[in-house]
Amino acid sequence: MADLVQGQRDFMRLKGEHLLVTGGAQGIGEAIVIDAAHEGAKVSFVDIDDVNSQALVAQLTTKGFQVQYQHGDVSKFEMFKASFDKLTAAFGPVTVAVSNAGRNSYADPVEYADEEWESFFALDLKSSWYVAKLCLPEMRKAKKGSIVNISSIHGRMTSPNFFPYSAAKGGIVGLSRNLALDEAKHGIRVNSVSPGYTLTPLLKSYFELFPAAKANAIEVQPMKRVGQPHEIAKVVSFILSEDASFINGADLMVDGGLHARYAS
Repeated sequence: MADLVQGQRDFMRLKGEHLLVTGGAQGIGEAIVIDAAHEGAKVSFVDIDDVNSQALVAQLTTKGFQVQYQHGDVSKFEMFKASFDKLTAAFGPVTVAVSNAGRNSYADPVEYADEEWESFFALDLKSSWYVAKLCLPEMRKAKKGSIVNISSIHGRMTSPNFFPYSAAKGGIVGLSRNLALDEAKHGIRVNSVSPGYTLTPLLKSYFELFPAAKANAIEVQPMKRVGQPHEIAKVVSFILSEDASFINGADLMVDGGLHARYAS
């Protein structure tokens, strides 16, 4: 579990907001939950990882933060809605939201099965629509709101055998852009954030299994290191906040400059 930032801040960007996060139990999602709580938000998150979710809630609530979670599969709308309804019953309408839940998928386009495609895209793309579907009605009533969808560097450029993942992440960028256009008249902003290599538990495990891949990943990085989840979270909190009041329909690359590199 990520370390908690010690002490309250004098200025809290998300004070008074109710944030919904999908996939908040670990990795980037966990970092978003932690940073937003320190930024003054009431934080609700949905995840299927009960052990890490309960530990995170306990650690934050004992420090006085308002954090809750519900078990839920965000790839299935009715299950997601049931969790969402319980969270809003406790903390009130969601005012800011982050669609973060997802997983990796590497495949050959000929061998990839229909069932795999449907299952993967339900989580990595459709769930971002579900976040909007659930949160937008109250945001429209309030004439304000902010949604961030977590994409990836793979939404713009990619590597061999990543075709499902790249397609989904590109879809998130497009979805966010269109929602930004559609919802701006309601005072609602929608943006995407695209991390590069980020040291999540999944990447740590991969690097432990394949040290050569770790060495190569660091070598190609302009900053000679990969990102940390809290570095992504801080960008997300900023984009959600009124400090970013004129940022709308953008895809923010948070990758240490990796996308600027010419491959050679």
